[in-house]
Amino acid sequence: MHQDRHPDLPLTDELSAVFARMSGLLLSEETVATALGLVSSLALDTVPGAVGAGVSLVDEHDRRSTGSTDARVERADALQYDLDEGPCLAAALGRHLVRVDDLATDRRWPRWGNAVADLGLRAAMSAPLVAGDASLGALKVYAERPGTFDADSERRLSMFSAQAAILVANVQTHDRAHRLSVGLREAIATRDLVSMAKGVLMARHGVTEDVAFGMLLSHSGEQAGTTPDVARAVVDSAVRRRR
Repeated sequence: MHQDRHPDLPLTDELSAVFARMSGLLLSEETVATALGLVSSLALDTVPGAVGAGVSLVDEHDRRSTGSTDARVERADALQYDLDEGPCLAAALGRHLVRVDDLATDRRWPRWGNAVADLGLRAAMSAPLVAGDASLGALKVYAERPGTFDADSERRLSMFSAQAAILVANVQTHDRAHRLSVGLREAIATRDLVSMAKGVLMARHGVTEDVAFGMLLSHSGEQAGTTPDVARAVVDSAVRRRR
């Protein structure tokens, strides 16, 4: 039994604590994978009868699962992507909750249903992750018994996914900003390195800045290396000469 579930509390009160924990992530330096792992874990706690949960991130370029609580969830999701059919993809594309009461008899996605038969999963439910105008993917739960999920399960997952979508959008934005800042730092470091190398060549050969830069480019072509690599070699050689 999952300790975060409080069956005696009204749904809104029960989920308020969950949302508070999710919102707390925005104040930390959690990675996207870690944050979505917590989303999946909380979704598992939120929906009674669920044995596995995960997040599918879907856009025009990629489909991938993250934060899965169970290896079977990862496999079931991977089969959806390989076969291009299944409840997660349908929920993300249609932007509506999709419930499968029995994977063995549901005929909406026959190839996927047959493929997951050996995983021991018999029911599934996927809710879209929609933030503003953007569909980010879907949050899904699986169960081992057919008929596990009902209208109350739908309501729980729908309410949870609405809040989870905000978190997913924020952690993705945070991750993109972090990667951009890393890229900017690298670009600045490269610029400074090239400037230092130009200075070395200007002093060593008595040439202008443009000529020094041309020398770097020429050496890059001759050595089949990048301009930053050649610049570093020039700077290193100047350091060695001073010793």
